[in-house]
Amino acid sequence: MSIGGKGALAGMRVVDLTRVLAGPLCTQILADQGAEVIKVEPPSGDETRKLGPPFDAAGQAAYYAALNRGKKAISLDLSTPDAQEVLHRMLADADVLVENFLPGTMERWGLGFDEVLARRYPRLVYCSISGFGADGPLGGLPGYDAVLQAMCGVMSVNGEASSGATRIGVPVIDHLTGYVALSAILMALCARNRTGAGQRVEATLYDTALSLLLPHASNWFASGSCPSLLGSAHPNIAPYDKFRARDGELFIGVLNEGQFRKLSQHIGLPGLPHDERFGSNVGRLAHRVELKAAIEGAIADSDCGNLCEALMKLGVPAGALNSVPQALAHAHSEHREMVVQRGAYQGVRSPMVMYGTPGQPGHAPPEFAQDSEEVLQGLGFDSVQRKKLYEAGAVMRPASEYVISERLEKVG
Repeated sequence: MSIGGKGALAGMRVVDLTRVLAGPLCTQILADQGAEVIKVEPPSGDETRKLGPPFDAAGQAAYYAALNRGKKAISLDLSTPDAQEVLHRMLADADVLVENFLPGTMERWGLGFDEVLARRYPRLVYCSISGFGADGPLGGLPGYDAVLQAMCGVMSVNGEASSGATRIGVPVIDHLTGYVALSAILMALCARNRTGAGQRVEATLYDTALSLLLPHASNWFASGSCPSLLGSAHPNIAPYDKFRARDGELFIGVLNEGQFRKLSQHIGLPGLPHDERFGSNVGRLAHRVELKAAIEGAIADSDCGNLCEALMKLGVPAGALNSVPQALAHAHSEHREMVVQRGAYQGVRSPMVMYGTPGQPGHAPPEFAQDSEEVLQGLGFDSVQRKKLYEAGAVMRPASEYVISERLEKVG
C-alpha cells in the first residue's frame, strides 16, 4: 500500500491558531493530505509542549509530537497590531483558518470573522472550535474532554458497577471534535467550489459529546429507561462483551443468529441456540449473566490467540485484549503502515487512505517558532522589518536561538 504523493489537499494553505488536541489533530490531518499548515502559537507556546514526561531530546512532550507533524511553526502575540499585520499577510492567500480560543477572543482583537475577516477574505473558510459555542447557558465557557464526558452522559455508561462511572481512557471527545472540524472544513471547501464564497463553520465539544450517545440516547427516547453501566457489554446485543480465557481476555462480538450458532458450535456448546433463554437476542440480553458464565466456562482452557484466530475464520468477530505496545507492533499494523517514522520521531498516521491522491505524513513536529524566518520572508518582511517584529515582541524568536543565546551568556 502506497501512502506517498502530494496529497488531495496539495496547494491548500491553512493558518492554524489552535492548541492542545482537537484543533491540532484536525490540522495535522490536513497537513498529512498535502496542505501547507502554518502553526501560529502564542508567546507561551502550545500547552501540550509541556505536558510530560515523557519528553523528547529537544525537551518537547510526546503529547505535542502526536499532533503537530508536517507543520511550519511561528509564534505571534496576536493582541498586538504588528502581529495582526503578520496574520493578515498570511490570510491574504490562505484557504482555511482554524482557531480554538475562548469565544469572543478573535472579536476582542479586532479579528472577528463576520466583522472583519469575511469582508477582507471572502473565500476564507473559518473554523472555530470551542467547548460550548459562543452563546446559550454555557456559551463562552472553557471545556475539556473529561469534563464533557461527565456532563454529557458519556461517563455514565462507561465502567463497571464496582468502579462506578469512569472516564474513557482516550480523549475521545477531543478526537471526534477534531474530525467534526475536519469534516466541516472539507464541506465548506466543497461549497466554496460551487459558490465561490467561504464561510464560518463550528465544532464544539458539547455537541460532539452528545452525538456519541449512540445508541443510548435512542434507547432512552424509545423506552424511558435510563441507560446504566454495563462494563464492556452492549446495551442492545448479546453476546457482545469481554470474556476471560486461559491466558488472558478477549472480546467477542456476535451480531446475528448465524454468528451465535457458529460460536456455540466452536466452543463445544452446540445446544446454546436451542436453549429458550438464548434462542434470540432478546432472550440473550435478558440472561446475559448466565450466557457469559456459560461461554467463559467453555473457553477456560483456550488460549486467546488461537481462539480469536479460529473464530475470525468462522466469521465471528473476536479480538484479544492487547496492550498499546502489542497493538502498535501487530503484523497488521505494520502491513497498514500505521506507524510513521521520521528520524527519532514516531507517530501514528492519519487513518484515511486516498488511492487516487495519496497523502504523505509530514516531517517531525516543529520546535517552538522554528520557521519564523522562513514564514516572515515568505510574507515579504525584509530583514529590518523582521528585526523590529522580534524586538517589539510581536513575533517570538525560535527556541533554538534562545538556547544559543543562553549558552553564549554562560560562556561570556
